[in-house]
Amino acid sequence: MIDSGIKDAANSAKPSAVVFAYHSVGVRSIKTLLARGIDIKLVVSHEDSATETIWFESVAALCEERGIPRITPDNPNTPEVIAQIAALQPDFIFSFYYRNMLSKDILALAKRGAYNLHGSLLPKYRGRVPVNWAVLHGETETGATLHEMTVKPDAGAIIGQTAVPILPDDTAFEVFGKLTVAAEQTLWNALPAMIAGTAPRIPNDLSRGSYFGGRKPEDGRIDWSKSAQDVYNLHRAVAPPYPGAFTDIHGKHFIIEKARLINHSTTKVPANLPQGVSVVDNVIFGVCGDGKAIEILALQHEGKTLDKEALKLFFA
Repeated sequence: MIDSGIKDAANSAKPSAVVFAYHSVGVRSIKTLLARGIDIKLVVSHEDSATETIWFESVAALCEERGIPRITPDNPNTPEVIAQIAALQPDFIFSFYYRNMLSKDILALAKRGAYNLHGSLLPKYRGRVPVNWAVLHGETETGATLHEMTVKPDAGAIIGQTAVPILPDDTAFEVFGKLTVAAEQTLWNALPAMIAGTAPRIPNDLSRGSYFGGRKPEDGRIDWSKSAQDVYNLHRAVAPPYPGAFTDIHGKHFIIEKARLINHSTTKVPANLPQGVSVVDNVIFGVCGDGKAIEILALQHEGKTLDKEALKLFFA
């Protein structure tokens, strides 16, 4: 059976779009637009950074495969880029995990609206790296939101949302995988009404959420005086392939690769361990300010996971 949204688009001139996209969300969303009959005139993206771990899908590879023109300006808001987009006369402008803000001059070029996919249930967690912030704060749910773009970030009317659970042991990487699917579902479900001009516009009440900035690798430093749950949430929020939660011991730098929150009713932690990292019988404990602990299942030093012999060397 042919989806009615695809059939309707095929029976008339295809709506056109300029797409700002990067990362796996960018790849899946571009594929969704194409499947819904959107004519993508241009993709604006980023060059991969040599200093970043590239664990996600490639917008560049997809554009090459599908023959879609792609540019990667450092600044998308220059007169040259604006003129290039204006010449294409796009019906829609979409932003999918693109990292730069778009100016009002660019947003005004979309005849039928400019829309962004954001990785939270707006208005909560507006701004940068919303997945990491949600995990860090111990949220049990997040989601993907399609919304109108305005000059103020993540402030436009909401077109659609899809929620996903954050399980107690989920890392941000695992949650991001769920959100990639949720973003695809949200866009797929919303596009027929957007094309028909009948999409709902739900007010985005900014008083019900907060704005968050970006995070740096240094923000992964562990404060062992905090509760075990807080330390575990930090680990989950920045676990590899993100830079990782870390601690420095005797001038050496250690990153938690894998960990679990110890259930003290079923697992006995050796008594009188100091706050911080201790190794007892090859088991690595991270003792926290509330007297509870996490078990560190894999610990990295200089990019290598420590084996039993290395643990004896560092923690004898």
